[in-house]
Amino acid sequence: MRRMTMSARISQSAFDGSRLRVILLLDLYEGAQEQFLEAYEHMRNKVASVPGHISDQLCQSIENPSQWLITSEWESALPFLAWVNSEEHIAIVRPMHSCVRDTRSMRYSVLRETHPERPLTPEAARAGLQTAARVGAGVTRHALTFTVKPGSESKVAEILANYETPETRIDGVTRLHRTSLFMHGNRVVRAVEVEGDLLATLCHVARQPQVQAVEEAINSHLEQDRDLSDSDSARVFFTRAALPAMQHVVAGRPEPARLRRHMLYYPAVTGRGLELARFLAHQDEAAANDPDGPVYASTVFQRDDIVARMIDVTGDVDLDLDPAAALGIKGPGKAAELERLLDGAAIGVEGSLDSERTLHRLLAHADMMPVTDRSSADS
Repeated sequence: MRRMTMSARISQSAFDGSRLRVILLLDLYEGAQEQFLEAYEHMRNKVASVPGHISDQLCQSIENPSQWLITSEWESALPFLAWVNSEEHIAIVRPMHSCVRDTRSMRYSVLRETHPERPLTPEAARAGLQTAARVGAGVTRHALTFTVKPGSESKVAEILANYETPETRIDGVTRLHRTSLFMHGNRVVRAVEVEGDLLATLCHVARQPQVQAVEEAINSHLEQDRDLSDSDSARVFFTRAALPAMQHVVAGRPEPARLRRHMLYYPAVTGRGLELARFLAHQDEAAANDPDGPVYASTVFQRDDIVARMIDVTGDVDLDLDPAAALGIKGPGKAAELERLLDGAAIGVEGSLDSERTLHRLLAHADMMPVTDRSSADS
């Protein structure tokens, strides 16, 4: 697996190649401990054979028998994300749902570790570790994607654009900064920016009456049935809808006074989604060093063969003046590489990307329709 060089401008990345530590905090229902332990035994035997999984531990609080902890280690973030968002994972963890009152998941790249019983050479000690600390504003980006029934697109867009903004401050350290929502045909992508605890923010927002009303209003239009009043149904829906942020990078220049946000949709050739996301992430990392580039910040999202790229561009820049830079394919041979990975037919662009005209067509088709873009008052 190719290890990417981590620029200081990258605040989120699943591509650094470092080992991943996942921590899951659980609060069980009273009396559910034995049932949960039995379900875990079944799950751990399955997860042990998942590619990329190294180890896991189940721990119980010595103070409160209802508080449990699962930690697992993975070769990198990529196999974990593939596993946690898979249908197999949904099926395996379902027996645990009836035991658990509340959960909190945290994911960390391993930077340093100590082995006093077996001293390592400096090279061995760095193997599989994140090479440097990432920096940033402490804001997490996450997205959800789902499809609506063909013919309902305009109605869904109207519902999603017209709702009262929920309370964005959860506590003294956690708040929802921004929600950006886009559509491409019958596909919806909703991206959020959160300072503090992502899960706490999503749960808080989901409890707001105005948000519940919107979710209820679009239920009949969804291609995938869901019942958000049922915790199991809601958990399955949001697991399937998760569109993880694979990388976020900011340009190495002062932030412009005004930025415009776009979401570009890149459906991949079957089985090439991760490769396409890695390609775009590498392109954005290189472009961050261009003082004249139109893109100030970029986040690449990917799940299976669905790839989306959210970009913030200088307000007075016309993307049509440089479609290659806007698409993230600046440089010799990059259009051909995208052509190899992109399912152009899925967005209405077929044929070679070897002409300026074709790149303009691709940009026009990939640029998703903005539905709403809301920032908190103090962002």
